[in-house]
Amino acid sequence: MRAPSPVLVGRDDLLALADRRLAATAAGHGELLFLAGEAGIGKTRLLTEIAARAAARGFRVAGAAAFPADADVAAGLITDALSCFGTRTAKLLRQSYDGDSHRQRRLLVTALADALAEVGAGPEPLLLTLEDLHWADDLTLQTLARLAHRLSGLPMLIVGTYRSDELYPRVPMREWRTRLLNQRHAEEARLPRLGPADTAALAAAISDAVLPATVTGAVFARSDGIPLHVEEFLATVDAAAALPDTLAEAVLSRAASLSAPARQLAGAASVIGRSFDVDLLTAITGERPDRIDDGLRELAERFFVQPHADGFTYDFRHALIRDALHADLPPLRRRDLHARTAGAALAAGLSDAFVSDQYERAYRPADAYGHALTAAAGAVRMSAHREAVELYRRALRTAPADLPPAERATLLAALGAELAAVDENGEAEGTLLRAYRMRLELGDALSAAVLVPQLVAVRHLLGAGLDERAALLREGLDLIAARADDQAQEIRAGLHAALAAAYMLDRRLEEATEVGVLAEAFSVEDCDHALRCHLGGTLGSILVFAGRMHEGWQMLANAIGRARRGGLEAEAARGYRMLGSSASVLVEYDLARQWLAEGIAYAESVERFNDRHYMAAHLAHVDWAEGAWEAAEAGATRALADGQGITTRITALHVLGYVALGRGRWERATECMREAATFGETMGELQRISPAWWGLASIALLRDHPDEAITWCERGYAASAKVRDAAYLFPYVVTGVRAHLAKQDLTGARDWLARTGALLTDREIPGTLGALDHGEGLIHLHEGQTGKARVELERAAAFWRARKRFWEGTQTLSDQARCAHRSRRPADAARLSTQAAAQATTAGAVVLMPATRPSAPQPRSALTAREAEVAGLIADGATNREIAAALSISPKTVSAHVEHILTKLAASRRAQIATWTTTHRRQFSTERGTSNGL
Repeated sequence: MRAPSPVLVGRDDLLALADRRLAATAAGHGELLFLAGEAGIGKTRLLTEIAARAAARGFRVAGAAAFPADADVAAGLITDALSCFGTRTAKLLRQSYDGDSHRQRRLLVTALADALAEVGAGPEPLLLTLEDLHWADDLTLQTLARLAHRLSGLPMLIVGTYRSDELYPRVPMREWRTRLLNQRHAEEARLPRLGPADTAALAAAISDAVLPATVTGAVFARSDGIPLHVEEFLATVDAAAALPDTLAEAVLSRAASLSAPARQLAGAASVIGRSFDVDLLTAITGERPDRIDDGLRELAERFFVQPHADGFTYDFRHALIRDALHADLPPLRRRDLHARTAGAALAAGLSDAFVSDQYERAYRPADAYGHALTAAAGAVRMSAHREAVELYRRALRTAPADLPPAERATLLAALGAELAAVDENGEAEGTLLRAYRMRLELGDALSAAVLVPQLVAVRHLLGAGLDERAALLREGLDLIAARADDQAQEIRAGLHAALAAAYMLDRRLEEATEVGVLAEAFSVEDCDHALRCHLGGTLGSILVFAGRMHEGWQMLANAIGRARRGGLEAEAARGYRMLGSSASVLVEYDLARQWLAEGIAYAESVERFNDRHYMAAHLAHVDWAEGAWEAAEAGATRALADGQGITTRITALHVLGYVALGRGRWERATECMREAATFGETMGELQRISPAWWGLASIALLRDHPDEAITWCERGYAASAKVRDAAYLFPYVVTGVRAHLAKQDLTGARDWLARTGALLTDREIPGTLGALDHGEGLIHLHEGQTGKARVELERAAAFWRARKRFWEGTQTLSDQARCAHRSRRPADAARLSTQAAAQATTAGAVVLMPATRPSAPQPRSALTAREAEVAGLIADGATNREIAAALSISPKTVSAHVEHILTKLAASRRAQIATWTTTHRRQFSTERGTSNGL
């Protein structure tokens, strides 16, 4: 059993109201406040929070609760409340019934109200909580009414709760409450049901994890946003199907008090559904209209149903009321009522989906099958893919045993396509594979080959590698190798288009281009527009990753436009996915944000959920890249919960790992990166593997393990070099340079920059080139050439700032600050350090740079021969002018040498140069004599 929510969700406005009333009470102005809501809405939980806040303000807090039997106990609730303060009421209560005098009753009410007022007038303000007032007796209510008139002058706040769905016409509190509210002697706040977003937040708080939207959506639909019901449904194994016993028993207990005709009418209505209309209910029951009216009136008064404005349609107040009543029907009566409902619905021209459901529940599969197929096709046309999935599943369940194999294969293929649309990839793969094998067994090679691109796409989302997918596509080509007609050519073009996409996803751009051109050649002149849109998306992506940005973006945008105009939702969603994710990777963040946001909205509208979740993961990547880390973490967590595809999972893990990395959460960062890398290595795609390896390299570097960082960088370089990639390589450039310099390996740093820079220069992808200036700046800073470093780091900083790249941009500010410090510009160093810290704080970053190591004495080979001569003369006490004269160089050149020596020796004064040189005088003198560098 799950624990209740540890936090209140969706009640901020009510807590704010309570805070205001507590403040007024503390100032001596109390009141009577009602908290109203249906059973399970969270009144007690809210009351507990209010009591805690009151206690924190120094209030005395006391409370009492009424129970069902208290309606027959005179002043039972008041007695319990006064007992909290040691006040005895037994004598007063005995006096109230001496002669049953109205006057004595009024005196008793006054005495009880006076007793409560007396305890409320104590030195500290008082909060008195009274729960379940709907069960309170008349004397209790009269006493509270009398006291309510006086509360505005007392430091006493009375908060009472009651169930709004228990105020039947003859319940005493109904009239009493109305009178107090109308006279302004009480205030009432109603607790509404939670909406979908708050239900999801409550479910996350209870489960201590973000749950998939499909789960929270099912919980919301069944619970109607009532917090207690949310908790109960989350405790079941299947929130979408199971009805918790506790809730069912509560409903049936209430239903037992209904009259027999009303109870039977409610059962019949439950067969129709959560909503039902009077005409259909009359048709299936055969009852007279007056009896239907009487039954509905009773059900409405007892809060089982509520009418729509038209007066002919009703809803059960809760989905669980309908579910419990439906489950309680005797099996044969339930079956008969479903059959009657199906017949009446068919006669009334209601939807095929509704009719098929009723026939299936009536155990008439033959009648259900045809209506399910018709409804499923209609759902597909309406882009209602989740509904289509359920309808095709129903069609499979109710299909005749002797259904021809070709029709069954067609049904399976249709279901598989819809399952892929809603991101249920495991079942989609199995369903499409069954259809494919059935068509092969039937000897229908063309129809089998048509399914191959769909099957390959789904397997890709399940983590299949390029070799496996390419082999299946070639198997499809072999199936139609002997055919040369237009139909075969079109299928052949589609298979080559899918193969081109597979190569493109692995960033094997040359092979992808070659196969894509072949696909265009195979397509007939008036070919399927879907194929043209698919190829446009693939070739556009190839162009942008090859550095031909303008052409590529235009081709991708055109593919999306054509697909949308042609109603080709799968290709349109794919186009958005390709354009948005490519821009995200290629450091075109404004473009990425625009197309991803538009694509997510489009994919949601047409229920292409795999595309939607993948784009959401990439939007989280853009948030991370721009420094909006809270949004990035929330978006990636949501994508990870909702997405069922491996590609979505990998991208979300990258983002979560990067955020954890920047916040110094090493274990979490490593966990995310290694999981992503494992998936990526299985798939063998550069775009899945490389970002995780860079994350691992960064973790190693920040934890002062430069050798490990270099190992990961070399793996990343090798993978990129294999396909001449620059897009995934560019983050490694600076990381690798830092790792080599951390080892004092200047030669290794220069070699690394040369190798990686060659690939970046070759592709000329605009968003990547700033890494070259950044790397050069770091190397020159290490060498002590602060003038060059300053210029290069300024260019890098401007580049990253223009590109909105937070990680490298913030690092560059720190690098500039180090440069300013070494070149003795303390004001600039302080300013840049402050900027870097402020920028990091906005994202919640803790660690962005490797820790600065204590500087050890530099090896003699760090100084050039000329610098060694200058250092020796400084040790001899020579001034810059004297050194210039001795070496026949200008004083300005001497100053530059001195700056370089200070940087290389991690020194700040000439005296430190002299001390270091004197310490090494013997070897230094020998090397001066042979003109070797120190």
